[in-house]
Amino acid sequence: MHWLFGDQIGPHFLTPGDGGPGRNTPLLMIEARSVFRRRRFHRAKAHLVLSAMRHRAAELGDRMTYVQADTYREGLARAAGSRPVTVHHPTSYAAARLVRSLPQVTTGPARGFLVPMDDFAAWADGHGGKRLRQEDFYRWVRRGHELLMDGDGPAGGRWNFDHDNRQPPPRDTSALPVPGPYRPREDEIDEEVRHDLDRWERDGDVSFVGRDGPRLFPATRAEARAALKRFLAHRLGTFGPYEDAMLAADPVMSHSLLSSSLNLGLLDPAECVERAEAEWRAGRAPVSSVEGFVRQVAGWREYVWQLYWYFGEEYRHSNVLRHTAPLPDWWNGLDADAVEARCLHTFLAQVRDTGWTHHIPRLMILGSHALQRGWDPAAVTDWFHRCFVDGYDWVMVPNVVGMSQYADGGRMTTKPYTSGGSYVHRMSDLCGPCRYRPGERTGEHACPYTAGYWAFLDRHRERLGHNYRTSRPVHQLDRLTDLAQVLRQERARGDTPP
Repeated sequence: MHWLFGDQIGPHFLTPGDGGPGRNTPLLMIEARSVFRRRRFHRAKAHLVLSAMRHRAAELGDRMTYVQADTYREGLARAAGSRPVTVHHPTSYAAARLVRSLPQVTTGPARGFLVPMDDFAAWADGHGGKRLRQEDFYRWVRRGHELLMDGDGPAGGRWNFDHDNRQPPPRDTSALPVPGPYRPREDEIDEEVRHDLDRWERDGDVSFVGRDGPRLFPATRAEARAALKRFLAHRLGTFGPYEDAMLAADPVMSHSLLSSSLNLGLLDPAECVERAEAEWRAGRAPVSSVEGFVRQVAGWREYVWQLYWYFGEEYRHSNVLRHTAPLPDWWNGLDADAVEARCLHTFLAQVRDTGWTHHIPRLMILGSHALQRGWDPAAVTDWFHRCFVDGYDWVMVPNVVGMSQYADGGRMTTKPYTSGGSYVHRMSDLCGPCRYRPGERTGEHACPYTAGYWAFLDRHRERLGHNYRTSRPVHQLDRLTDLAQVLRQERARGDTPP
């Protein structure tokens, strides 16, 4: 038998060769209830994963054995007994340990990514395991896979169109003038999933957070392909300029919303980037937008996957800033109504209602707040894993430990990604109606991000003062005449909802 995990459900996981199953090899999927007991997942995420697994099992018919069990071990014993089983390399350390512990299971190479792990390890070792910057890796991938290349040079004459792709949102509009994203229609399988989740919660077997329904993200290959097609035809052209912008009433902007489909294995990254490049070559999308999308898929997503395995399992415990504060109940419960700061309220509500926000709210609103408050990075990582529909261990460990919380001290990024309210004001329409003012550090209208930013710099001034990217603002601390007041204010605020 060949065992498919719930994030290995696209057709590229069934092609023969290189550890793949034969064309007639029986297939196995295990729905393990214990997965949902270990963490308090977002209800919409649990729904999406179960819907995707059950849809795939229905598509594969008699070839698929679908087992509902308490644990993976129980399900495997029931379905396969002592027969040999093959599986593609799992996407987490926990799952990898599990399959290694099962003598009947043979593990083949990972699928669903552009670069084999051994190739990345050779590239990284060639850099001495240090300075593994995303930009260098991204250019290496572009060359190796001939993505957006004109001969030996980058398409459009530049590797990086970030300068063009960091525009603030258009003023005097509440939404980008683009067609909305693809949205699926639920069916009887979704109804069955929702019934089961209701029953599990009612029985006290599991507990979820957030709201569920209607399903917003693809659960089948056909739905994922329709979502990709709609993005390429109607939204790719405006993706680039506003990919870092935020609008309160337009959470999706021109983003692709394909991350959950990629991470479930419904889409292969190669087809996404190749079809995006084809749009540029056909003159239907600007190179800046296409490069921004290719950078996210072939650059950032691939980079995060590779670092997860290259850095090793201990990386998740990195905590060079020694942040140990627990997550407050209002945050864990996604209680957006407890929050007055408009930016934080808006995006915490989006997570509560959909299990998704785009990458800038994740980094510069949610992650930045956790960093400024000194919350335990392992707990923050677990929160992102549980509460986002596209969140998996391999996704969130590097993204949160390295990028968002700077807990690795710079192995992954050159500086902490946090800011005062001025950044939020420049890149969004969120500050105008807010009770807090981005330019005020103290008093009843003091922006929690502005005050929190200066308090964070002061707390880590010794470390950050020696970082060339943060030394200037650290030196500005001594010019703040109200710094002592800011620090008293932020200590008193603690983790009370801002």
